[in-house]
Amino acid sequence: MVHNASKILQSSSSSSSSISPAELAYYGNRLLLINEKLISTLVKPTNTSDNVSFSLAAIEVEVFMVGPHFTLDKIPQLNTTNSSVDIDLIGIAKNNNETRSAAVAFMSYNTIENLLKPDFFNTSNDTIKTMMSTVISATLPKTTNTKLTKPVNFTLKHIREFDPSGSLSCVYWNISEWIVDGCSVLETNSSYTVCSCVHLSTFALIMQTSRPSESDPQLDLLNLVFVSVGLVFFSLALLTFVLCQWSPGVNNVARINICISLLLAHLLFLLTQQFLNLIRRHQVSCAVISGLLHFLFLSGFVWMFIEAVLLFICVKNLSQISSKKREVLSSGFLCVIGYTVALVVVAVSVGLVPEGYGSEHCWIKMDKGFIWSFLGPVCVILALNMILFICITISLNSTLKNLNVEVSQMKQTKIMTFKTLAQFVVLGCSWILGFFTNGSKELEILFLILNSQQGTFIFLVYCVLNKEVRQQYRKFFRCLCCGLKPNNIKSVQEKMLGTKASIFRK
Repeated sequence: MVHNASKILQSSSSSSSSISPAELAYYGNRLLLINEKLISTLVKPTNTSDNVSFSLAAIEVEVFMVGPHFTLDKIPQLNTTNSSVDIDLIGIAKNNNETRSAAVAFMSYNTIENLLKPDFFNTSNDTIKTMMSTVISATLPKTTNTKLTKPVNFTLKHIREFDPSGSLSCVYWNISEWIVDGCSVLETNSSYTVCSCVHLSTFALIMQTSRPSESDPQLDLLNLVFVSVGLVFFSLALLTFVLCQWSPGVNNVARINICISLLLAHLLFLLTQQFLNLIRRHQVSCAVISGLLHFLFLSGFVWMFIEAVLLFICVKNLSQISSKKREVLSSGFLCVIGYTVALVVVAVSVGLVPEGYGSEHCWIKMDKGFIWSFLGPVCVILALNMILFICITISLNSTLKNLNVEVSQMKQTKIMTFKTLAQFVVLGCSWILGFFTNGSKELEILFLILNSQQGTFIFLVYCVLNKEVRQQYRKFFRCLCCGLKPNNIKSVQEKMLGTKASIFRK
């Protein structure tokens, strides 16, 4: 049976990648239980002391027994190739008043880490976990009183290269995870570590190291350049929306808030990455920044959905959109939706998993599936926006076919086609590319370009290609070229337009 267990362990290294974590933990627990029952059969009554040991490819075992007439005067040490244990077996035997005997079974597993993986050590930090020792077990079979009189010390030889920057933890197996309760590091060097535990169980030594930077210098540079350009166009679009005069039927509230949310989100993320080493020293600040980024990006996506809904209504029923805006889609109502939804998601996330914020990059942590507090709402919005975008495109195509020959010129058709394609980016549909990059540098660059330039597309579609806005820009720059003072621009435009309308909104 023990030999069969060793075969299971040896084969697990090649097949565990296709087994779920729950199954790995189940098989690991079964294996530990079977071995403990089998090893307990080696314990035989003795008057003084006795020991049994054997070694297989996957497991080493040493069993030590003391009887009522033991003659030991010091704590016995049990040894395997890569580990040893010091346990006060004499004191334990004295506490067994009836039999005055005790036995300890010490086992060292060479390949069980393929089942009881170091990744089962759940920590708040996003780190790489490495098993630095063989997994060992210590039990007291056929012993009535198993209460320890002194902490047990384990000496674990390092089976992998020691990283001085890593953090070592003495852990024990608790059904489905490695935890540190009751265990501590007494001594360590580059070759071995001494652990002290106040209970017996299955133990191991796990080292945590920071994840290596996976950033590509070329991508980092492109990110800096394109995000900076995008921030400029977000700012230009915002200025245009705020300062220019718009016809009463135009509702820019969603576009303005998309610009505000994404401008702040991209700017904060860019500054955070530039000063990451400084910010990471303060975990609270890092967590606050990640929570704020969560809120800003989510609100940006909610506003993209609102913009998609407004566009869909506009395309389906141009004659009724103004009245619908006044009755249902007022700016105040939209602002409540745009920011409250994101705020509720972040608040619930903080309430359920407060430690989920503040990864190494001051973003949402990936462990325990917490990243879905962001990806979940985003996936829903992207799916809805894709559906609305397809409906909008079909409706526009139908409208273009019904236009007369004079209006449906090639130039106008090209402009409408560009606006439609640009709207794909404005509504955030291009973020779907992020699910298909899979290490492809070309797709990552395309994803970076499209999603850093949402402000650029908003500025082109709603400002540059808007005839009324272009006219206001021309008159404004004409005034500047004439050397007029800014406070005279208003009166000049009134004369040119023959109205009392102002080029700027106060």
